[in-house]
Amino acid sequence: MNYIKDIDTFQAEKDSVVTLGKFDGVHRGHRKLISRVLEIAEVQGLEPAVFTFDVSPQAALGIRERGLLMTNEERSRFLEELGIRLLVECHFSALRDMEAEAFVQSVLAGKMRARHFVVGPDFRFGKGRRGTPEFLKDMGKSLGFQVDILEKEMDRGREIASSYIREELLEGRIEKVNELLGYPYFITGEVIHGRHLGHKLGFPTINQVPPEEKILPPRGVYASRIHVEGAVYRGVSNLGCKPTVHGEYEGLETYLFQCDRDLYGKTAKVELLRFLRPERKFPSVEDLKEQLKCDVKAAEQIF
Repeated sequence: MNYIKDIDTFQAEKDSVVTLGKFDGVHRGHRKLISRVLEIAEVQGLEPAVFTFDVSPQAALGIRERGLLMTNEERSRFLEELGIRLLVECHFSALRDMEAEAFVQSVLAGKMRARHFVVGPDFRFGKGRRGTPEFLKDMGKSLGFQVDILEKEMDRGREIASSYIREELLEGRIEKVNELLGYPYFITGEVIHGRHLGHKLGFPTINQVPPEEKILPPRGVYASRIHVEGAVYRGVSNLGCKPTVHGEYEGLETYLFQCDRDLYGKTAKVELLRFLRPERKFPSVEDLKEQLKCDVKAAEQIF
């Protein structure tokens, strides 16, 4: 995939079909747009493309708090796996004052060579959010491109949106989150050295520090699935506060079933499948060990 972060020096070599948005989480609603993009790309011989921003416009303008379901790196990998071949990620500040007409002419139809667009009915763009799907259609008549406007993906009468999923995640309804996303919520990160307590208890674990910008569910123990270097493992993950020499940090500690590999320094993707119990402090190491056995048994029943 061609991943462009500097739009000033970019010029596409091929005509494209484009969908636009923040695509935080690349949820079911987003994938409805992307599926249509891929269909058009195959039929018309166009490059399937996404235009997005490095930060959410709403977060940049202070309309909502910062925090992501996906980091930009996770988003780029996810879009590439779906089949997107061109991802243009712009600095929001560079385009926030550009008029809608100029944005379409110079960036979309110009630099990206867009010949077809796929958008939702509430899509807005340009200075003051003056650009609309109807505005885009009108410009297409003179600039020679087409526009598909798709209805929103719904969940029991509510629009599936990143904001909806963030609400469910913060409330700890991980199974609902996974339903809305269309895949398990995950945390990706390098495996680092922890306190090696798991080894002492007979449950060797991997430790990760979630990205700072990532929105996390409530602390607790989750049944999980782990992807690392092409291998997939089942496991139990504890999301919580881990004391260190320098204080405390929000960490993810995961016990992988039937894995004796040295994974330090590797990148692991941990999917949280189901909430098992809240995080708690145990009166003794033996009590903790017994609880870990129960956690493993509960996760195995889920699998």
